[in-house]
Formats: sequence, C-alpha cells, structure tokens
Amino acid sequence: METLVSGGAFFEGARWHEGRLWVSDFWRYQVFAISMDGTAEPVAEVPGAPSGLGWLPDGDLLVVSMMDNKLLRVSEGKAVEYADLSPYSTQFSNDLVMDGHGRAYVGTIDFAGPDTVLLRVDQDGSVTVVAEGMRFPNGMVITDGGATLVVAESWAGRLTAFDLAPDGSLGGRRTWAQLPEGSAPDGLALDADGTIWAADAGGNRAVRVREGGEIVDEVSAGELGVFACALGGGDGRTLFLCTAPDANKAAEQREGRILSVRTRP
Repeated sequence: METLVSGGAFFEGARWHEGRLWVSDFWRYQVFAISMDGTAEPVAEVPGAPSGLGWLPDGDLLVVSMMDNKLLRVSEGKAVEYADLSPYSTQFSNDLVMDGHGRAYVGTIDFAGPDTVLLRVDQDGSVTVVAEGMRFPNGMVITDGGATLVVAESWAGRLTAFDLAPDGSLGGRRTWAQLPEGSAPDGLALDADGTIWAADAGGNRAVRVREGGEIVDEVSAGELGVFACALGGGDGRTLFLCTAPDANKAAEQREGRILSVRTRP
C-alpha cells in the first residue's frame, strides 16, 4: 500500500479517466485530476461540495453539487448548472454513473434515514425518477455490456442490480450481492472480469465481490475508513482507495489520503 496523495479533507467519487485519477474533495470544494506521481491539478471549483463525477460524450465533465442538489457541467474550467435535482432529493445528491448514451444516473441520500430515489438525467437536462425505496444509494457501476446497473445501498449492506433498458429505464430489481453484517458499501469500481470492488465504509477496507456475494479479495486500510475506490493505472490493475480517519471530522482534520495498491488478476 502506498500513499498517492495526502492532506485532503474527504475524497470521494474516484474515477480513472484519460490517464489520471479524478476525485472530488467535499470539504475543499474542488475536483482534482491526479497523476500517478501524485501531482494533483484542481479542475473545478464546486462551492456546494462536489461528489459524483462522469463525462458526457463530448468530453465535458459532470459533477454532482451535493449540498445544493445540482448537477453541474464543467467546460473550459467553468461549472454551470446542467440539471436541478432539488425537487427530487429530500436532503443531498450523491454519486453518479454515466451510461453509453450520455445519460447520468444520480443517487440521492438522507442522513435522517428515510428511503430515497435514484434519478436519471438525460442530455437535455430533464430529470426522471427511475427507482424508489433506495437505502442510501451510493457508488454505481454499469456492467454486462451496458445491460445492468449495480448500485451500493450503504444502509442495507448490499449491492442492488437493475436491468438497464435501451431507453434508460430500470427494471428487474434484485440483490446482486449481500455483504456481511456490519458492511456499508460505498464507492464501487468494476473489474475486468465482472467482479466489483466495493469500498466498505463500515469495515475500513475494500472488498472484491462476485455476483451472489462471494468475497474473493480484500484490502485493509487499517484504522482508516475507506469511502471510494477506483481501478486504473497503465494496465487497470492499480486500486485507488479514498480514505480518512474520521468521516465526521474530515472537514477539520484534513487527514484524507488516497492510497494505491496493486491487485491480483
């Protein structure tokens, strides 16, 4: 395990894109693109606290602005509103994933405990509720050649799958993997063999899971909480972990770190 970057507040939304690791730092209100030598370039200012990241077909970055429930589009260094999520979110907007048609799927969360919804944002900025009754939806991946969306439900300790239709609608809801008691899956990363790496915020680790729930690999971060993960590097086999010692004190402590470790095929 190596430290790629230290001194952050709370890193989230990790994505490997065009040879760099892109992450949000909630409480520094910035999105960074990080090279493998640890050089971190700020690429967007998000006063509402950035969260999920994705890219439109034209290359523009989309960023969830968590606190004010906006989806922002970043072009030439400037962030502008792409969609208003506030009518659909009881508290905050969270992570996102993009499909192959430029549609963004965004989770909404509420720390008070009620179930929330999953949203789809089309390229015209329109917003549609595509799933209800979600238990703190968090990281997401799209697998099976674009046919399946998998979302981490942190407060249910499970990964939930949906059939992803050509029109962007979701159906066939099912449990993809139920994790052990005490697990809180957060950010997700899709491995080349169809397994999923899940950041386990409840266990200070990341686990590699097969459909059905078998854990086939595990990386521990010791006393650090693990809140997001991504696979990248030149061959896609470097696992990046977004960590912090205490999520509740992250804004003050500024002890967030991004760790990296080589994974087995």
